[in-house]
Amino acid sequence: MDELESLVERYIRHLIIERGLAKNTELAYRRDLRKYIDFLAEQKISSVAEIDAALIASFSQYLSAQLGLSANSIARHLAAIRGFHRFLLSEGVTKVDPTFQIKPPKLGRKLPKAISISDVERLLDAAGADETSGVLQDSARLRDRAILELMYATGARVSEITALDIDDLVDPEMIRLFGKGSKERIVPVGSFAQTALQRYLVSARPGLASRGRGSAAVFLNLRGARMTRQSIWLILQSAAKRANLAAGISPHTLRHSFATHLLEGGADVRVVQELLGHASVTTTQIYTLVTVDSLRDTYLMAHPRAR
Repeated sequence: MDELESLVERYIRHLIIERGLAKNTELAYRRDLRKYIDFLAEQKISSVAEIDAALIASFSQYLSAQLGLSANSIARHLAAIRGFHRFLLSEGVTKVDPTFQIKPPKLGRKLPKAISISDVERLLDAAGADETSGVLQDSARLRDRAILELMYATGARVSEITALDIDDLVDPEMIRLFGKGSKERIVPVGSFAQTALQRYLVSARPGLASRGRGSAAVFLNLRGARMTRQSIWLILQSAAKRANLAAGISPHTLRHSFATHLLEGGADVRVVQELLGHASVTTTQIYTLVTVDSLRDTYLMAHPRAR
């Protein structure tokens, strides 16, 4: 392992120990910094002392021109690099921070994608509409409906649903979720999701569990093992196709729709922040832009002298 790779490992260990970095975030840092180290190797750079602002600017151009990354992705890479070099400066490894004057690309405002309440209902109904028959198929239908109902009822991330254990079902009306950085929150569960979850737990999960090795996970695949994010994505795609919904429906679509529909229904943005598990209300406030846009569109269509 050369000097740069060794320093990257040292930085990652620091993030894990000092900041409690979640596994997925750790992997993202590793991927981004791996591109940086590979780029430096191509430039024949083997020591951190050789890195300057011009080199980092060249890397930013490389991400855009050669790899075709979006402004958001480039900004994420530069954030990882900036953190890396600031760490080296604080540890006394270097005397200057070459990222000091590097500015990330300007980001456009990207609004969350949400679907209407009627489209959500069609999607949820389609999750249990597979026409194949059999005990396993019936169990899968109950499970799939429960997963999608729970995601929309709680605004949970798909990773939070896959991580859900039986012990996290606090009571029929509340569940415990573990978000980014393993931050814990308790969220309420609506009556429709309660019904779907109870049906799955009573009529489907015992049979699925008997095919595995006693997993504590709430949601099990046909081998009795914990569901993966990829398998839930496929469940959602299948339901969206049966519901004749437009392409681009993802697990995060249900999370966005959950937040948007709550705000449209009059919920306070800070309550939605707590339910989503956002560390800052600023992150949640982007959803208020969606509802304002919706109000403007309705006004323009309905008011006789709007335009």
